Amino acid sequence: MGRTHLYNDMNRNLTYKTDSRQPLPKRIWGGAGRWAGLFLCLLLLLPSCGIKKRIKKADKRFEVGEYYTAGDLYRSCYGKVSPKKDKELKARVAFRQGESYRLTNRNRAAFAYQNAIRYGYPDSIVFFHYAQVLQKDGKYADAATNYEIYLQHDPDNAAARNGLEATRRIAEWKSNPSRYKVTKPKELNIRRSSNYAPAFIGSSADMLLFTSTRSTDKKKKTKNNPITGMPNSNLYSMRKNATGKWEDPEPLPAEVNDPTAENGVCAFSPDGKVMYFTRAKKSEFGDAGAQIMVSNRAGGAWSEPTPLKVFEDSTLTVAHPTLSPDGQTIYFVSDAPNGLGGKDIWKATLEGGECKYIENMGPDINTEGNEMFPMMRHDGVLYFASDGHPGMGGLDLFKASPLALRHENDTLRWSVENLGVPFNSQWDDFGITFAGTSENGFFSSNRNERQGHDMIWSFELPELAYVISGKVLDEQNNILPDATVRMVGDDGTNARIPSRKDGTYRLKLNKDANYVMLASARGYLNQSYRFSTTDLTDSKDFTNDFHLTPVFKPVQIENIFYEFGKWDLTPQSETGLQALLKLLNDNPNITIELSAHTDYVGNDAFNKELSDKRARSVLEYLVAHGIDKERLTSVGYGEEQPVTVDALTARKYPFLQEGNVLTEEFILGLTPEQQETANQINRRTEFRVLKTTYKLF
Repeated sequence: MGRTHLYNDMNRNLTYKTDSRQPLPKRIWGGAGRWAGLFLCLLLLLPSCGIKKRIKKADKRFEVGEYYTAGDLYRSCYGKVSPKKDKELKARVAFRQGESYRLTNRNRAAFAYQNAIRYGYPDSIVFFHYAQVLQKDGKYADAATNYEIYLQHDPDNAAARNGLEATRRIAEWKSNPSRYKVTKPKELNIRRSSNYAPAFIGSSADMLLFTSTRSTDKKKKTKNNPITGMPNSNLYSMRKNATGKWEDPEPLPAEVNDPTAENGVCAFSPDGKVMYFTRAKKSEFGDAGAQIMVSNRAGGAWSEPTPLKVFEDSTLTVAHPTLSPDGQTIYFVSDAPNGLGGKDIWKATLEGGECKYIENMGPDINTEGNEMFPMMRHDGVLYFASDGHPGMGGLDLFKASPLALRHENDTLRWSVENLGVPFNSQWDDFGITFAGTSENGFFSSNRNERQGHDMIWSFELPELAYVISGKVLDEQNNILPDATVRMVGDDGTNARIPSRKDGTYRLKLNKDANYVMLASARGYLNQSYRFSTTDLTDSKDFTNDFHLTPVFKPVQIENIFYEFGKWDLTPQSETGLQALLKLLNDNPNITIELSAHTDYVGNDAFNKELSDKRARSVLEYLVAHGIDKERLTSVGYGEEQPVTVDALTARKYPFLQEGNVLTEEFILGLTPEQQETANQINRRTEFRVLKTTYKLF
């Protein structure tokens, strides 16, 4: 809200048509009632004359840029204008009220524009500005409707087209936020004031200047500015103490903070010894425009500022300075002639305290809307705020990266991108600064501020962090405390760590690397795990538990299924078969016996033959997938080897106890439902390790 002080005369870039004609009442009076009728007419005209006089006062305030005062005057007049007697005037008052509210970021601008449309305001610009404030209010569908209405009258208006495009892209922007984190630091902000446009002095980032409308008058004798209804803005400085905390802000001395003017939005030379800032004075005739002032620092004190000569015409408004990394080029904002519309960003070469070779930044940067608050980083990337490029609402922050020169006229081209969420919101977001070469800093926003006040927000880009952790367990989920985890990566990583007593492990990872891990323990087979940190845009914690297979006992192969009464493997077996294939590849020096088992139901000879063929099916699958046949042996046991219940099976089936042997005699003592479960447990495919030295010698 307060930032409008520093360039308020630039806001008047639209031409408003005010119809000053007033209808003359018909005075047809007859006979003796002539004087009585005339007296009655005068009584009726007095309120009408009074309200029109008040509207004229509001118009005068509006024309000189005192939008806050004008808005209050229009509001007091609006309800007293009869739509039946002067519908056109009521529409104009409502429109001017909406304009005043919009230009000072006050609430209810949309309601005022709605009234202007309701009473037939004749200029289609009302739909454009109504759409803008609806977009700022987060009413994107309604905003799109009004952009479309306006484009029917002015189909080539780029700002309206961009606004319409933005309403269709906002959902996408919100669903894809960047990794930056933003917070609102209390030490920089104060209630009932606007605080904005922070700027670091030098690359050490331990001293910060910002603009604020907080009052420096403890007795509160200073009148509020009629443009915003707040005290004049001034520059404040903050330092970091030895503990890294910001000390209380202090206003710059009166030499810089002219009490008769608005002061703020500053930038510094690379060595931090020269400050450029905006000053906007006001005269009895209204806004006297804004200019860039220059002050030098010596011995910790700032000199009396002097105006920077930019244009030959000193009445042209210039504001919002920033400097190139070498300090030889100044970028600034102006609505000077030959711009692209609204407020544009310009640049000039600094020579002898004057600006030479002034040029507009061109259509890559500037639009028919407003481009303001430029900030040039150390790498030549330009950041700025705009309401002309497609954005979420109000002013959005943009990043412009320099591209190659166009050879025909040596014009530098720029690639412009919206900074997106969380930097941008449906409100005004602007005035960004970075702490040295880091990705941390501050920016300004009036998001979620009921009175429209600007606040300074901090931002940081957390470092990407990748970690993998988990446990090393046996096939029954028991902890293996003496296991070892080895990790090899294509980034040069080669680490070997023992698991902790609780079986856990944890390893840090690098970005854009491919890793292979191998867990091992004495008496158990190795198990590998592959993963990658490439193409990740955010931090991530990987989790993987290893379940090692024992060498000293048979192990059931999970998820192996056959056709009923046959030995054909079903498609559902693929998961279990692939797990077995991986185990053999992880342990290339083992040979195994594959065995299939049936329940007691059916003929013994048939069960024996069926189990033998089923084990053979698994063997053939493994051979077909590259496993040396010499490493595999298959056998069918039929019903000869019933399961001995282990702890894991007992936990899964409470009617069984650890150590139970699922013989035919035992199963027949169970309920019919339990019998089916026990038979299912007996129907299984297993493997056991025969040798661990295959091709080692």
